[in-house]
Amino acid sequence: MRYIIYARKSTEEDDRQVLSIEAQLVELKEFAAKEKLEIVASLCEAKTAKEPGRMKFAEMLSLIEKGKADGIIAWHPDRLARNSVDGGKIIHLIDRGLIKSLKFPTFWFEPTPQGLFMLNIAFGQSKYFVDNLRENVKRGLRQKIRNGVWPGWAPVGYLNNPKTRMIDIDKNKASKVRKLFELYATGKYTLKSLA
Repeated sequence: MRYIIYARKSTEEDDRQVLSIEAQLVELKEFAAKEKLEIVASLCEAKTAKEPGRMKFAEMLSLIEKGKADGIIAWHPDRLARNSVDGGKIIHLIDRGLIKSLKFPTFWFEPTPQGLFMLNIAFGQSKYFVDNLRENVKRGLRQKIRNGVWPGWAPVGYLNNPKTRMIDIDKNKASKVRKLFELYATGKYTLKSLA
């Protein structure tokens, strides 16, 4: 059986989850060696799985549909899908017999009715986690607004103060921003001309 290793982290920012993909690859390769699994490709992606449309994920599914691989190795089902569309694609490929095996060091799976049921639950839990996190973040932002706290990065002319968790006037830029607003308010300038 031929496997594709798929490693994913949730963000494209280099400084966030820096070792996540590297750590997944090391552990997945060790897992594959221990289980004596044949690896035909390793695909890495720095993209959230909460929305469909990941390029490497699509490439992986295409390789499977073309018969170049029979299975996937990933750290956990949540690395594959945190949305119903991608989870459904994986399940559909298993149902069609194109994915014959999924291997996870942290999760059991067999292509049986019970295994598919458990995989569906894992994908559902992953989606629930994303949906619940979204609601919790929105609630936190609404509370910040109620408390009179700016709910994000400070706009130009202000700075985020990490000590007070408030925003402060940026002494270097504030006067320039104020001047731009005053010039625009005269009606003699367009936003483009002031840019």
